[in-house]
Amino acid sequence: MRTDMRQGPEIWIRGPVATGAAPGAPAPAGPVAAGALPRATPRRYSWVATHGGAGTTTLAAVYGGHDCGRQWPGPDAPRSVLLVARTHAAGLEAVVRAVEVFRGGGAPAGLDLDAVVLVADAPGRLPRPLAQRVGPIEAVVDVHRVPWIAAWRLGDLSGRPPRGTEPLARLTGTV
Repeated sequence: MRTDMRQGPEIWIRGPVATGAAPGAPAPAGPVAAGALPRATPRRYSWVATHGGAGTTTLAAVYGGHDCGRQWPGPDAPRSVLLVARTHAAGLEAVVRAVEVFRGGGAPAGLDLDAVVLVADAPGRLPRPLAQRVGPIEAVVDVHRVPWIAAWRLGDLSGRPPRGTEPLARLTGTV
């Protein structure tokens, strides 16, 4: 066997991976009646800021879940993590580092990285140099974007989640 050959690129699977029956185990027999299925409980999330001022407190108030601030979730907090960052250069750099911690096994055992939530740091479109930094993040993990909401800046968190954040609202069970 040759050992001097280059290995192929490392591949990361996005999203949850089913941990079903062992390989070769028989499949369940026949369809299951709808009434026989257990009711699914909504998944709970821990919002983890990748830098100060990321917006975890606001997001937890609007979408529900546990605000961990800049700490990893404690033993009583949900194990599903949503990393949060602002869309400025320092925020995007911080979220890349945090995703790498997860990918490298540096996060506490038992935590699942479900998505990254990028909160607009200013009104309007993201400048091109910053938008280009988002692509590599989206290549390894689901990314949800939250637009600039002037009312949130003033402390008004009432009303429905902002337009365009329906996928995040579905993920967190808000809608």
